[in-house]
Amino acid sequence: MIIDCARESPDRLSGDVVIIGAGAAGITLARRLAQTGLHVVLLESGGLDYDAETADLNHGGSIGLPYYPLDHARLRFFGGTTAIWGGRCAELAPIDFITRPWVPYSGWPINYEDLEPYYRAARHVFGLPEDPIVADAVREAGVPLPRFADDELATPLWSFDGMFDRFSFARCADLAAHPRCTIALHANVCEIVAAPSARAVARLKGRTPAGRALEVTGRHYVLAAGGIENPRLLLASRSVMSDGLGNAHDQVGRYFMEHPHARGGRIVGTHAWPLFAAFAKRTIGPFTIAPLITPSPALQERAGLLNTSLTIAPRRPATGKEAWAMRAYLHAKEKRAPNKFGRSLWKLTKRSIGWLQQRTDPLRPWLLHRLGRLDVALVVRGEQAPNPDSRITLGEGHDAFGMPRVVLDWRTSALDVESVWGLVAALGRETQRLGLGTVASEPWLSDPSRAWKFDSLISAHPIGGYHHMGTTRMSADPAKGVTDGDCRVHGLDNLYVAGSSLFTTSGWANPTLTIVALALRLADHLTDRAGAARRPAAAPIPPATSL
Repeated sequence: MIIDCARESPDRLSGDVVIIGAGAAGITLARRLAQTGLHVVLLESGGLDYDAETADLNHGGSIGLPYYPLDHARLRFFGGTTAIWGGRCAELAPIDFITRPWVPYSGWPINYEDLEPYYRAARHVFGLPEDPIVADAVREAGVPLPRFADDELATPLWSFDGMFDRFSFARCADLAAHPRCTIALHANVCEIVAAPSARAVARLKGRTPAGRALEVTGRHYVLAAGGIENPRLLLASRSVMSDGLGNAHDQVGRYFMEHPHARGGRIVGTHAWPLFAAFAKRTIGPFTIAPLITPSPALQERAGLLNTSLTIAPRRPATGKEAWAMRAYLHAKEKRAPNKFGRSLWKLTKRSIGWLQQRTDPLRPWLLHRLGRLDVALVVRGEQAPNPDSRITLGEGHDAFGMPRVVLDWRTSALDVESVWGLVAALGRETQRLGLGTVASEPWLSDPSRAWKFDSLISAHPIGGYHHMGTTRMSADPAKGVTDGDCRVHGLDNLYVAGSSLFTTSGWANPTLTIVALALRLADHLTDRAGAARRPAAAPIPPATSL
């Protein structure tokens, strides 16, 4: 059943599980739970497409490192920010889950083995092979990936989901028609109301666009509104607990993490160009992949590095100007509202540029490289160490529904910079050993200030990946996190969190695959609690279908 609260105004909704937020996490969770016989209510603040009034609810302040405007940093409609994602899928590595003595605040309350069966199921959701494609398979396909020393560097891969709109409403026909799923659009949750005992959630208070009150009740509640909205709603829910829900130890909103982008340096020498060819995005059989470079687990432990990453790609020199293709891409993606027309224009521009580049590469960039107008650059997508001072708080302003606006204070640390320096240095050692050129690192990496330096020419998204992680982090200790290993908010029996705000550490991997894997795992936990008919962890859920 579908209810649009902008057109019809129910006073109350109820179900077994109430999910706040219809992004990748919420949709995956709803689909899985409905399969088991539970009645799900899926609440979405926006409608089926972008509109400016709803987007304004995302507006907030930023007082730390430069960041994207918060009303541009995520989308508020059915499907969420996946409407404009690039399809990159990768797993967190086993080392990301463990306590690393050289990484303060590291260590998840679950391990890789706990998530492994759900990763397999998540890969099925995205139309990917059950097991990740590995570097040796790429070499067997004829790609000349370097064989770096095992104790120095690793070459993991991104896999790409080719379906741009996998979580759009048009691809969720099964949920829209499911008799045990109620989808409520334009349902704005303004407070998660705790019971007088402060040990459970009693109900949700919401508002429709016309300002009418909406009450939603369930046996269990899941907050799946993203890494900025999740802490915002917990902090703003103060009618019973004055500091907000799950915040007895002042942990809600802390440890905000991104995957910061930067220019790590460049490779010089006559053998530099083949490295670009080896690390280019390509198709292997039916799947699209792209290799990258990370420090090996041995190097991370030996040198005290994060699991940060870089790739090798042709880029304009730091003193250059944006290429016409980049200008066209940015105009299509950022200068127009991200509604259906704007997103279609962006996708068309991206495909057109890709088509043209396929017919001019590698000759054109090779010529530009020979002319000194393109570097074989090291494009950094870093792991950010958990930092309690990097955080989301509530500001003084309020949105149209009276919710406090958020303030982001994003901070990196010296370890973030030192880890990039260590990775670049290791790559330099390996390219010299293999006769693949010399690495010239960027000066900012050796600057004593250890300040992160962004570069507008290194990426279409020069600041970070729009990956909002860590603000309701998992921890077995309530004094060091917001949720436990089952995603349940400490101290509240029936309130859970889904999404990347759960991440204790960020690794290098784009978060979407892990978001879906965690949502599938949470679905099994809730199914067990409800005594419903649980399916095996790796059982497939229906693929995206069209209305």
